[in-house]
Amino acid sequence: MATEPIVTQGSLEQTSNALDLAINGQGYFQILLPSGQIAYTRDGSFQVRAQGQAVTAKGYQLQPPITIPRSAQSVTIGTDGTVSVQIQNQAQPSQVGLIQLANFINPAGLQYTGDNLAIQTQASGAPVTGQPSQNGLETVAQGYLEGSNVSVVDEMIDMIATQRAYELNTQAAKNVDQMLGYLTQVTQ
Repeated sequence: MATEPIVTQGSLEQTSNALDLAINGQGYFQILLPSGQIAYTRDGSFQVRAQGQAVTAKGYQLQPPITIPRSAQSVTIGTDGTVSVQIQNQAQPSQVGLIQLANFINPAGLQYTGDNLAIQTQASGAPVTGQPSQNGLETVAQGYLEGSNVSVVDEMIDMIATQRAYELNTQAAKNVDQMLGYLTQVTQ
């Protein structure tokens, strides 16, 4: 029995943390694994490493790399992925990077490896990368995280329906067994 990941969007939940990002629509953040391989995630809970790089909770670096200067007083990320910082004694914010998203022809074909990470497979196709809000890629929302895309109510209904079907099939099998037992007794 195989399982297929659900790749629909979950609800966006406001966190007010400047480095929490949610993708509003389809797409994935690109993450550099220690092996040098690129992984993909929708988990936009980023933090800043001591050297200033934006990383995941596990310390994997966002790709392309974004470095936040130590002197930054605030970080602003536009819906188009533009990362700007306000530095003390500077009138205008400085752009320090651009977040890029990746999308796949068949996102359900990604291989999930744990820690909210997936890797490209032949079934998923090659990633199409680019700046959010351009070339069909979706936007990012700063200060939000994506919640679960599973409806507990729908899953309970499905589970109850499955349980009823199982009970019905079990009863039908018992009835057939009883009829066959009766036929064998009558024919003897």
